[in-house]
Amino acid sequence: MSEGSKLSERRKCIMELLAQDGHVRVSDLSCTLGVSEVTIRNDLEALSNEGMLERVPGGAVQTAGTASEPIRHYWRLAPEKRAVADLAASIIFPEETLMINSGSTTFFAASALARIPGLKIVTNSIAIASEIGKQSSIRVTLLGGEVNSQFSFTYGDDALAQLHKYRADRAILSIDGVDPVAGLTTYHSEEIELNRLMIERSGSTIIVADSTKIGRESFSRLCACTPGMKVITNKNADAAVVARLRRAGVDVMLAG
Repeated sequence: MSEGSKLSERRKCIMELLAQDGHVRVSDLSCTLGVSEVTIRNDLEALSNEGMLERVPGGAVQTAGTASEPIRHYWRLAPEKRAVADLAASIIFPEETLMINSGSTTFFAASALARIPGLKIVTNSIAIASEIGKQSSIRVTLLGGEVNSQFSFTYGDDALAQLHKYRADRAILSIDGVDPVAGLTTYHSEEIELNRLMIERSGSTIIVADSTKIGRESFSRLCACTPGMKVITNKNADAAVVARLRRAGVDVMLAG
């Protein structure tokens, strides 16, 4: 295969991986495609110049034009995420107040929570507010602020100021990485302060993360995995990482 063909195939693969999850990391692409990180950065710069993606520190995300809809990436690993979401919903009681961030797994959790009457939901996810706001028995507050239209969430100073007005029984957070050493990490640095405040303003925290997120480290660190925190993931999550989380005092629940 010629160098030009290799380059074309590699960039096609990058775009396919980007479509699956909505974002890619230079280090992951380097390992997956067997080329140097310098080569990957050059590929991402070229694709960015063509308007195919948007460069961010350490990787790239989809542009609004390359995703058919802001929540297209929600459907990756949908069965696993639904299993996690259903287990999370099973431990929530009627009349609770919840803070929920944006994310694919929390989107599925919102659908499961719609069956529980009397909930009060505070969220920065436009998609979640739309999904669960259809239920007349559930009160939904959508935080205002700047809008990330690509991934359908709000953030920024206005959202933080509004969030300070509320307290919740629990925070339910979708996270890109859960690791005993690296802690909780996320790709969207804009949401970091909002997620931290959701934890601070809630009585307890539930992390919903499919098994691919366990043992993984993403771009921005949210906080440590602390004793008493609950992590809900799938049964096929890395058993060694799950054991280390439990030794650290994290309550790990495994969905079938």
